[in-house]
Formats: sequence, structure tokens, C-alpha cells
Amino acid sequence: MTTTKQAADERDLEDLREWLLREHGETVDPDRLRFVRAEVERIVAEGVPGAVVELGCFRGAMTLWIRSILDALGDDRPVHAFDSFQGLPDSTEEDEIVMPLGAMSASQAEVLATFAERGKTPPLMYPGWFEDTLPTQLPEQIAFGYLDGDLYSSTVVSLAECVPRLALGGAVLFDDYADPEANPLTVVKFPGVKTACDEYFGSPSPVEVLIGEGDLAYGRYVRPLS
Repeated sequence: MTTTKQAADERDLEDLREWLLREHGETVDPDRLRFVRAEVERIVAEGVPGAVVELGCFRGAMTLWIRSILDALGDDRPVHAFDSFQGLPDSTEEDEIVMPLGAMSASQAEVLATFAERGKTPPLMYPGWFEDTLPTQLPEQIAFGYLDGDLYSSTVVSLAECVPRLALGGAVLFDDYADPEANPLTVVKFPGVKTACDEYFGSPSPVEVLIGEGDLAYGRYVRPLS
């Protein structure tokens, strides 16, 4: 039976969803929101221990979504947000694209403003390049990680530091994990993400391709319970 609080929380999440799609459409889409919500709800329902982390938070739209889902579930663990806050590093040949140093830059102040707009507790923020921050500042145990580093080099570091820290049943979602064979709708924008995952996990890959209604690309890895 749905309680009054649950109904109110659901209305709040739906209102936030519409606001994010309207105000942060450059980084948010319905598939992203749905996949992230399902995974956060799962790790809370199953009691998976550990931290919730986001690697590559930009202006904090998805960070806010994660925080709001946790709040609706009565889970007060903080969200740890890692970003250079200087934009992307240089792309490499594995990316098959040219992204200038500093592209897609956002500031910590912009993240704080996103949270202030909705009256939510801001995340714990860790500024710096992943190779400098993740080895020493990532929590020792991770329940859920949203990995959105865009490029090969960022994904390599994210995998090396996050996956070994995953709790049993913990999961990471990979933004831009594009596999057109598994999902013909997908558009390959950042091929270095899947290349890094394939190198890390080997074959056959345990990364599940998540297929949504749009053309964006997502992958999911869950640490086995045994």
C-alpha cells in the first residue's frame, strides 16, 4: 500500500525529472534518469553497503537526481562527486575523436547552484584529475558508481579504482558505453569508453548493454555475490 509520504516523494521526483529534462537537457535524458533510478533503488532495497559515487558530474544534474532518489528512499549516505572542474583531459587515439583540453568545463559553484535551486544537500566534491584524486580519495567500499568520464583515459582510471572497491552486489553504470551490435539505436559518440571497458574486463565481457528508447549508450556491471 502506498503511503502519503511515498506518494508525495513520487510527485517530487516526477517534478524534478521534468525540471532536469527542461533545464539540463544537454546532459540529462529520460533513459539516463530511468536507469540510474532503478540501480539506486536496487542497491538500497538489497542493502548493498558502501558509498555512492559519481565520476564526472559536470553541473551536477545527475548528482542531484541521485541525491533526490536516496532522500526519497530514506537513505542518508552522501553522494561523492569527482570532477576535474577544468573540463575534459586531452583525447587520445583510442577516442577516435578530437576533444580540446578543457572542453565541457563546469565549476563547483555551478554544482552548488544546481542543488540550491532544488533545496537539496550538496554532494561531497573532489576537484582534480581522476588519476590524482581517485586512488586516495575514493571511499574504500562502493555500492553504486555512475561513471561519466567520456574519454578513454578517464575510463581506464575509473575502472581501475572503482571496480575493485565494489561491494558484493554493487554496480557501476557506464555512460557512453556504445555497442551498436547489441543496441542498433545507439550512436557512438565516445568510443574510448567501451574500448577501456573491453580491455579491463576481457572477453566475454560482463558488462550488460542497457537499451533505452533513445540513441544514447549505457552499460552496467554488477559485482557478483560470489
